[in-house]
Amino acid sequence: MGDSRPTHAHSDADGHFRRKESQFRNFISTEPGSKFPPEKDRYALYVNYGCPWAHRTILVRALKSLEPFIQLITTDFNLTENGWLFTGRNGSDPVDPLYGFTCLKQLYLKADPQYDGRFTVPVLWDKKTYTVVNNESSEIIRMLYDSFDEFLEPDQREVNKPGGGFYPAHLRKQIDEMNEWVYNTVNNGVYKCGFATTQEAYDTNVYPLFKSLDRLETHLADPNHQPYLFGEHLTEADVRLYTTMARFDVAYYNIFNCNLKMIRHDYPRLSKWLRNLYWDTSDRTNGGVFKKTTFFEVYKYGYLRAKGRQSHGGSDVGWSVIIPRGPVPDIEPLTDEEEKELINGTAQKFNGLRLDSNGVGASPTSNNPFSAQGEGRGMGAIFGADVDSPTDGVASPMTSTTVGSPSASRAGDDDNETGFDENGEFHPRRMIKRRTTYGEENAKWYKAAKKAVKKSGAPTMHLAL
Repeated sequence: MGDSRPTHAHSDADGHFRRKESQFRNFISTEPGSKFPPEKDRYALYVNYGCPWAHRTILVRALKSLEPFIQLITTDFNLTENGWLFTGRNGSDPVDPLYGFTCLKQLYLKADPQYDGRFTVPVLWDKKTYTVVNNESSEIIRMLYDSFDEFLEPDQREVNKPGGGFYPAHLRKQIDEMNEWVYNTVNNGVYKCGFATTQEAYDTNVYPLFKSLDRLETHLADPNHQPYLFGEHLTEADVRLYTTMARFDVAYYNIFNCNLKMIRHDYPRLSKWLRNLYWDTSDRTNGGVFKKTTFFEVYKYGYLRAKGRQSHGGSDVGWSVIIPRGPVPDIEPLTDEEEKELINGTAQKFNGLRLDSNGVGASPTSNNPFSAQGEGRGMGAIFGADVDSPTDGVASPMTSTTVGSPSASRAGDDDNETGFDENGEFHPRRMIKRRTTYGEENAKWYKAAKKAVKKSGAPTMHLAL
């Protein structure tokens, strides 16, 4: 039952990373006599913002508007022998708000004093019976699809969703087949590469990873697989792939040695699919929950910590994390043409943009500062978040420059620019202004160059600076 590897080791004696199966596998169900029936404020979801498996559950909770019904509790994203910690840093609660615990191990042992597995997130917790319902992300998200629909408005219920919801009956076989190979070679494949401790283990997994990315690129070439993986509507397959792709260029590519290709440069269809999900703030993404729950700086820091801990025998002492400034930007903006497609495909609604007769965003004060059409013309990338309180919704970008500690408002304060203090700790409550090469002059050049490309009749392309 247990996992004898030290937490920092990750790989087995032969150098291969093998993920252990989750051990709590119960379900919230509306069936008569269910041990875990759906009830408002009965359940809590333990997560951290760095973990892609937890990110799945954060996304579905937000996509389904379940914030009022399922409490969200956040841990720090430094992993120890006692599991994830509650420290008050890196977006975490100072202590577990339910029981005052300081680490996730205490929660697991409260559920089962004999438990000897790993203390992972996500955890779906039952506050009534004081136990873990489930700690397998793929099963948790399926519970969230419809188990709480009786509390939601009719248009939010799975039975009324266009296309049949996140796991429609007519696509289940195809979704399950994709889930299997994407999990083994992509979602988990990046870990098999990043935590490999022998050349053989790394080589065994890096080539299948990119073979599967090639396969996804080909899959998206089919008009029936656009704009999402299975057509017009978001499905579970999109959610499960997104959390890995959002981390790929900023973390897996360099930190986990997944560097045969980059998504942005080598997979144009995958890149467009990813950017459509990230930048879309329409009703299709329930107001932009993909962007609101994606924190690139967290991923760089968290994975660097994990690799460093592996290299230093599990110790956090005596070494520091140097955060890479690239790639720039963390995620590329949509081109004019791509944004027009997105707007026209979202019932003429894109976070408050009004449309001119050509379907082009015409608002000079767009609420989307990252837009290739909006006021920032895709040149600014702002990162920052109000951290969830246990009963709030997902984190949301801030627009004030006076968030967090008093030092956050001082002109020229480097902490305000990077989000990290002198000890290398990340502060999600603090405003972070992403430094990019997109200065005012570059922005003008970028716009002029794109016009010239259009005028010349050349194929549509994104001009990276």
